[in-house]
Amino acid sequence: MQAQQNNVKKTDGAPVSDIDGNIYHTVTIGTQTWMCENLKTTRYRNGDSIGTTNPATVDISKEIAPKYQWAYKGKESNVATYGRIYTWHTLTDNRKVCPTGWHVSSDAEWITLVNYLGGDKIAGAKLKEEYTCHWKSPNPGAGNKSGFVILPSGNILGDLFIGIGEGDHYWTSTEFVEDNNSAWRWLITGNGFVQRAQCPTGCRWVVRCIKD
Repeated sequence: MQAQQNNVKKTDGAPVSDIDGNIYHTVTIGTQTWMCENLKTTRYRNGDSIGTTNPATVDISKEIAPKYQWAYKGKESNVATYGRIYTWHTLTDNRKVCPTGWHVSSDAEWITLVNYLGGDKIAGAKLKEEYTCHWKSPNPGAGNKSGFVILPSGNILGDLFIGIGEGDHYWTSTEFVEDNNSAWRWLITGNGFVQRAQCPTGCRWVVRCIKD
């Protein structure tokens, strides 16, 4: 992935709230305006509830089109900091999860963001929260120069919650064209790299909304 621009330009935008009343700060990076926190809603835009599992560790891997959300390890106290973990089918449901005027970020929009920040070798450091308050040590190069504030929110693999403090897998709304059972996701790791890959739509990651 080639870098198109190395400079970071940002302006703080007005906060926005979701249907549950969660407040999100916003930031403009290049031509895009993003939320600065991971999505936290438990309801679609029309008010319908997004289901979860009880217990949180139920393995849903055999479901064809699962639509769920979880707090990390089922602990609601984790949501304020890390947001919620969602299935891809939840995020692409036509009832929509982002507030009016916002949408789940696409693969193309992530490509634009990463290229603007200098490419996949260095963009992660500009996206991540600096220091080791939430990231496990070491957290090399992290400076959050973009204002995007990526935290290591973890994910769910099978019946296990893993990865908190180590990295963040971000869903996109974009299917992988060669396999409609897969979609694109982006991984920001502790080493500052940004990695793009396809994964099964039954996986469970976090998400950022971007302004329409």
